[in-house]
This record gives sequence, C-alpha cells and structure tokens, in this order.
Amino acid sequence: MKRLAITDWFADLIDHEAYADGPPPQNLWPFVKWCLSGSFRVLGLGVAASALTGFAEVLVMVLLGVIVDAAVGADSMDAFWSANWHLLTLWVVMLLVVRPFAFGLGACFQSIMAGPGVFKLVLSRVNRHTLGHAGTFLDNDFAGRTSQKQMQTTRAMVDVVTEMMNSMSMAVSSVVASAYFIGIIDARLALLMAVWLGAYYMFMKTFLPMVRTLSAARAAARAMVTGQIVDTITNIKTVKLFASSDHEARAALGAMSEFPARGVDWGQLATVFRIGLSIIAGALPAAVVSLTLYLVSTGDASVGQLTAAGAMAIRLSQMTGWVSWVLMGIYGNIGEIEDGMKTLAPAHKLKDADNAEELAGEAVVEFDDVTFAYGREAGGVNGINLTIHEGEKLGIVGASGAGKSTLVSLLLRLYDTETGQVRVAGQDVRQVTQESLRRQIGMVTQETAMFNRSARENILYGKPDADDAALFDAAERARAHEFILGLKDFRGREGYQAFLGERGVKLSGGQRQRSALARAILKDAPILVLDEATSALDSEVEAEIQEALEEVMEGKTVLAIAHRLSTIARMDRIIVMEDGHIVEQGTHTDLLARNGTYARFWNRQSGGFIGVAAAAE
Repeated sequence: MKRLAITDWFADLIDHEAYADGPPPQNLWPFVKWCLSGSFRVLGLGVAASALTGFAEVLVMVLLGVIVDAAVGADSMDAFWSANWHLLTLWVVMLLVVRPFAFGLGACFQSIMAGPGVFKLVLSRVNRHTLGHAGTFLDNDFAGRTSQKQMQTTRAMVDVVTEMMNSMSMAVSSVVASAYFIGIIDARLALLMAVWLGAYYMFMKTFLPMVRTLSAARAAARAMVTGQIVDTITNIKTVKLFASSDHEARAALGAMSEFPARGVDWGQLATVFRIGLSIIAGALPAAVVSLTLYLVSTGDASVGQLTAAGAMAIRLSQMTGWVSWVLMGIYGNIGEIEDGMKTLAPAHKLKDADNAEELAGEAVVEFDDVTFAYGREAGGVNGINLTIHEGEKLGIVGASGAGKSTLVSLLLRLYDTETGQVRVAGQDVRQVTQESLRRQIGMVTQETAMFNRSARENILYGKPDADDAALFDAAERARAHEFILGLKDFRGREGYQAFLGERGVKLSGGQRQRSALARAILKDAPILVLDEATSALDSEVEAEIQEALEEVMEGKTVLAIAHRLSTIARMDRIIVMEDGHIVEQGTHTDLLARNGTYARFWNRQSGGFIGVAAAAE
C-alpha cells in the first residue's frame, strides 16, 4: 500500500531524537515524564481525538432516542418523515461521516504517531542513558537482561501511552457525556450512575495495585530467563567445547521455574478480577433500564429516553469490561516500567564535570601520585608517578595483576582515581568530556571484539566519515585487506560487505586483531594504546604487523602493554610494574644491564612470554 502524505505528517509529529533534560529520575511518574518529555502537546491532540470518538458514540444514542420519540408521537410515518428528515439526515451523517472520521483520527494518532514515535523516543533515551553507564555497571549483569529491560520498558511505555490515549480518553468522554444526558432525563438516574461509578472505582482500587505488583514480579522473572538464555547463546562455542548442552538446558529450566509460578499468580488474579467485573458491569444496565422503565410508567421519562438511556447503559456496561482489561494492562505495564526503571535508571557513576571542556593540546600523559584499588585494600595501582612525553613510546611490563591494565583504564577514565590525578595535555581527565578524551586515544586490545556488522562498518568505527581510499589504506597497513577480500557470509555478502558474526566470531583471533589494528590506524589518534596487540598472531604475521606498527607509532605517544617482550624491546622507555608499583624503568639495554626484574623476565621467557620457563621448572 502506497504511503500517503498525511501518514508521514502524523509520523513526524513527535521529535524522535529529542534529548531529555538530565538523567532519568528514580521515581515512577517523574521517570515517565522524563521518557515522554517533549511529546505531551502532541499526545494531548491524540487524547482529544479519542475523546471526540466517545462523545460521538453517545451523541448517536441520544439522537436515536430523539428519533424514537418523534416516531412514537407522529400521526403517520409520512408525517414523521416530512417533519424529521433533517434529524434522520443528521443521524446518518453521524454514523457514516463523523463517527468514522473520529475513529480514524484517533487511530492515526494512536497507530501512526504515538506507537512508532513513542517507541523510538523512549528507547533512544533509555539506551543513551544505559550506554553512559560505567563499564562496571554492565559487567554486573547479563547483557541479555539489560537489553531485555530496555525493550520491556519501552514497549510498556508505548502500551500505556496508546491505551491511555485511545481507550481511557474515549471511556472518560463517554462516561461524562452519558452522565450528562442521563442526568437531563432525571436526577435519580444520575444519582444511580454515580453510585455505580463509586462501586466500580472501589473495585478497581482494590485490584489494580495487586496487578501492578504481580506484573513487576512476572517481568523480572521473564528478564532473568532472557538473560540466562542469551548468556548461553553468546558463549555457545564454550558450551559445545565442554559438552555442556545438558547442563545449560538444566540451568535454563532453573531460570524458567520462577516465571511459570509468577504467571500462575497473575492468572489467578485475572480470573477473580473477571468474575467480579462481570457482576459490576451487568449491574449498570439492569439498574438503569429498571429505573427508566419506572420513570416511563410514571410519565417522568419518554420511550425515546428509555431507548437512549438503555443503549448508553448497555454500551457503558460493555465498555466497562473492555476498559477494566485495559486498566489491568496499563497497571501491568506500569509494573514493568517500574521494574525496568530500577535496572536502567540509576545515575551514572562516571559523569562529565559540570564545566567539562573539550580536551586539546599536546599528547603528554601524566600520572601524578595515582592510587586506585577498585575499592579494595589491595590491587590496582598505588602511588604511581609517571610522565609520558609527546611522541614517546613507552612499554609496560609486569606479571598478571601488576596494574598494567589499571593504568590504561585510568587514562581512558573508565574509572576515577581514588587519589592523585591523571592528566593529558596538562588537563585533569576528570575536567574534560569523556568523549573528547577518548577521541584522542586509539586502542587495540588483546581481547578484540567486533560488532556483528560488515567488515567495512567495523573498520570505519575508527573514523565513520572516512572515504574508501582511507579505509583500504588502513586495512592494507594492518595486513587485513587480503583476508577481508576473501570473506563471505551466510547471506552471500562478500569482502568488506560481509558480516563478521557475533563479536567477530567468523574471524580467527589474528584476523580480529588485524581488523582492530586497521580501525585504530584509521582513527589516527595522537595517543595510541596497545594492550597485547599482537598476542593472537603467529610469528610471521607478527613480524609484518610490527613493521606496520612502527609506521603507525611514528609521531604518536604510545603506551604498549606486552608479555612478549620482543614486541617492546625497541621502545624509547620501558617500565616494569609489580603489585601496583613501578619498580624499574629505562631502555631495554639499560634494564638488562641492571640485571633486575626485567632481566629476570627476559631470561625466563620461552617463545617471548613472561614466566613460561619458570612455570615449567
């Protein structure tokens, strides 16, 4: 079906990319306001459109009552048609023009504007906030559970908005209009309706909080199942290698055991709710029709008014069941929003300072009496004083746990120092924006992960606006161009268009590292961090990459962590770390002559790895 211009107009009413002010609040309704801010005026138009639908429904019934009274009072049908043709025409116009238009307008706001628009608006905001969390936040939970919470919160928010816009606004306008017209017939009918509404309110007030609580529990159980299953699938190769399919199946069943129990609790509540609701819903038309019949018998109401009041009562009764299930769904979704909010909305622990500036200046890195132990008494680094001058190439050596990676993490401001300062270009990294800091640093890690996107997109991640010439040059310099041309994925995409699979699983370890090197080369940042950048390469390819790295490192400030000492022997300076301290520093030749820790590492290496020969003794 061809998209109409008016469809695009409705679809663009909400600014999908509008930023929310500040971090998300920790309380429900402020959180909802944060998610939807900027869209309330447009959503209000949708509410008004749905309210028009409810009013049109009641007006059709009122006109029907007037027509019945006119027919009953007419001397003949000819006289009736002659005197009331305009009334009949209005009724037909209401049925065939006004009512369909109101329903269509409401549907446009609900399905074209609110549904897709609110979904994109909310998901972009919660996702942007989640991406701003420190790495430790995401390390402490299942990746699948976190993503499930984003989708759960967004879907629930969309359902609440669309149902409030469609069902609730129409229901409220129907009730208000019905109460008004019934009150015109007789005040006793209005009183009866008020009593019924009071009983209905008390019933909903009793049940809806239980719905909210049980829905949150059910959502939490569902997210745990998702997290367990995604964790297994993400590590499917390990599962296969250790022949643990049965173990993982049992683990999934264990995670699933809670979800059916919460589902049964929900089902029991829904059953009781439905029985009680049916009784209350049936009471309204029974009471209204009975009282109106009495009023007709006493001459206080007409047959037409009986018809209109009965039709309105039956319509409200039917709507009661519908609205109650909608309310149950809304409260259920509110419970899911609350559950998602608890996971996603905590404030960022690493935030830009209020007056944070863009990083600029020379690529000089300084560690000034820096201590960081991950909140523990030991571990990390302790009292580090180190300056890496612009263009200097620094090798960092030490056994596992010596503090090498912690040093790099503090430079990247993945953590904040507990004492001391890390400065780049003379600026405290806590006083510059995190984005500007990390734009100045290129990094290749030992555990290189690729996105499940094309080889082209993965390398362009270093510089998204680079042209093909720069892309191919970076790949060639990283010795990646040749193997990329030979790639082909399961959909037949080849070369740079081929997808690399989850975390780059379609590539070997060496191919992943060469792709990561190409990405860092393309980024061309003034500071380059190499964390075991050639650890997954065979000796022949490593020699090629070392040659390429020497070109790439030219003119850059380099921090290179290595266990294979041959890869850093030609660095300008090497520091040796033990237990979070710098115990030695100097050139490769100086450190060998000192015959200390570095010399011991060098002498004990087998194939270039620290401690291999020692472990074999």
